[in-house]
Amino acid sequence: MTDGRTRRREDTRQRLFVAAVELIAERGFSATTVDDIAARAGVAKGTVYYNFESKTVLFEELLRHGIGLLTADFRAAVAGLPPRAALAALVRAELEYICRYRAFAQLLLSEMWRTNREWQQTLRLLRGEAIEVIAETVRAGVASGDLPADLDVRTASSALFGVGLVVAVDWLVFQPDRPIEDVQEALLGIVRRVAQA
Repeated sequence: MTDGRTRRREDTRQRLFVAAVELIAERGFSATTVDDIAARAGVAKGTVYYNFESKTVLFEELLRHGIGLLTADFRAAVAGLPPRAALAALVRAELEYICRYRAFAQLLLSEMWRTNREWQQTLRLLRGEAIEVIAETVRAGVASGDLPADLDVRTASSALFGVGLVVAVDWLVFQPDRPIEDVQEALLGIVRRVAQA
């Protein structure tokens, strides 16, 4: 009985996450109401408040959920790989993630520029967790000699994360017919040039 209830609650929360992401990506946070989210998810307004204390709490949990999935994808992609292969795997993982969660990627990209939000500290911490997976790979590359010894690991890791996000959103919006392999190779070309500079 409890497992069925837990599964239903998780399914409902997932529907609310999807509805909130889509609406906030389309309209912005301020223009999206709890009524809108409930209607898009196909649930009663009370269901939103049963699962989340407020729209802000829902959004903060949404950030945790979405960036948590990306961080998990990054960790799975690099597991057991040497640094150069791990960098390629990170690029591919980010592109695939953004293909699956396009609205969330657009939302994340826009929210990273806003510094006056209640959840900015949460976003900063979560973004840091995802970037740390990249940084571990870059540090391993510096240690192995695959990457330049004087490479600024933090900046390189942030750049790789940000460039991947921006390029992927640009690709999906303006060049959606371009194969993922082409985009991946173009991004890897940039990474290789930076690594050799």
